[in-house]
Amino acid sequence: MMKEPVPLEVWGGVECTINRVGDTFFDQYGRSGHRDRHLEADLERIASLGVRALRVGLQWEHFEATESWESFDCMLDRVRALGIRPIAGLLHHGSGPPGTDLLDPRFPEKLAAYALAVAERYPWLMDYTPVNEPQTTSRFSCLYGHWYPHHHSVASYARALVHELKGIVLAMQAIRSVQPAARLIHTEDGGATFATEELGAFHQERAHRRWLGTDLLCGLVDEAHPMLDFLLRNGIARQEVLWFRDHPCPPGVLGLNYYVTSDRFLDHRTELYPEYFVGGDTGREPLVDIEAVRVRSQPLPGVAGLLTEAWQRYKLPVAITEAHLGGAPADQVRWLAQVWQGAQAAQRAGAQVEAVTVWALLGLWNWSNLCTIDANVYEPGVFDSPDGELRESPLVPLIRQLAHGEAPDDPALGQAGWWQREDRFAYPPYPPLQRAAAMEEALSVSRS
Repeated sequence: MMKEPVPLEVWGGVECTINRVGDTFFDQYGRSGHRDRHLEADLERIASLGVRALRVGLQWEHFEATESWESFDCMLDRVRALGIRPIAGLLHHGSGPPGTDLLDPRFPEKLAAYALAVAERYPWLMDYTPVNEPQTTSRFSCLYGHWYPHHHSVASYARALVHELKGIVLAMQAIRSVQPAARLIHTEDGGATFATEELGAFHQERAHRRWLGTDLLCGLVDEAHPMLDFLLRNGIARQEVLWFRDHPCPPGVLGLNYYVTSDRFLDHRTELYPEYFVGGDTGREPLVDIEAVRVRSQPLPGVAGLLTEAWQRYKLPVAITEAHLGGAPADQVRWLAQVWQGAQAAQRAGAQVEAVTVWALLGLWNWSNLCTIDANVYEPGVFDSPDGELRESPLVPLIRQLAHGEAPDDPALGQAGWWQREDRFAYPPYPPLQRAAAMEEALSVSRS
């Protein structure tokens, strides 16, 4: 007999990236004023939403730069006083402080040393995310070259990924030497990859690569794993790979970060796109890698499919650990409601789903250019706060309703979001759009 699902929790998070471009560090907490000027007021407003847990940044880079625990002390003391459970993030889309980076052979041990210092300072902390989205950070830093150390090779991507994952394992070992019951809340990009039939081999590799980091953490990469040869071909020694098998560190909760553009589509029809889109991961692949929602005419699995797939693969508790949409407030409401409904659907299908995390509570800066240029571009979140003054968006009443188990009643929910309409296509749909099927999909959306 299937158990009744436990009610979903609402978690929250303030964008806390400190990424490095050249010798410049882009600090989201610093830009928003959340770490210092507005901390107490921000946390009061966040608590009013009803969130049960909050992803907080105890950024390694900030501590090394200041050699002070003061801002972290203030933040954690206030979070605890407000009855919110903190989830401590140590490295969020970063490459570490000066003196290390993702390709440094000593990176894992250096991260673990910082994790031990955090645990000794805050022995009561139970939930940790030592590295946020190691797959994304490895790609952006060492495959695409956007962030430090600005490499452009598959071998550098593989090396960075292994270093980050070993850092997570060693960090959790260090933390548990102080707090044996500490949980790993591991977060990854939840996006899937789809492709035209002509790109089967590329599609298969991307599909395997999607879960590679979590497979390593769970000790599942052995001699029979489909990605072992990929790692060996790209400079990772066999004993390095099998080290993870011998030191498994499965997450207490597997968190998936999911955005409307997370799912990707690989298209061999390069002539349909601007020339600068062509090249894929390495710049030399005969394909275009684009947001699936802009091209793929068939429905995407969405949150329900993602959480169900992750649960079936690992049999670990799962959660959405970032849910955010940039754009019109009405679409932000529709997106969060849809993510919540998807998590509920996964629960009904038997997955152990813990929570949906409302991300970018105070908005975010310069993500429109992937935090590579300080263009002073602000994107509102739950609160619109470009100047430090928090203004409630239409998301606020929705979040309070979800947190209290109430049915959402925002009028915007009576209409489809842009990602559900035919006008979402920026390029010729694949497969070609069938008018009858499209009309039925639109009617299904309106009925729901």
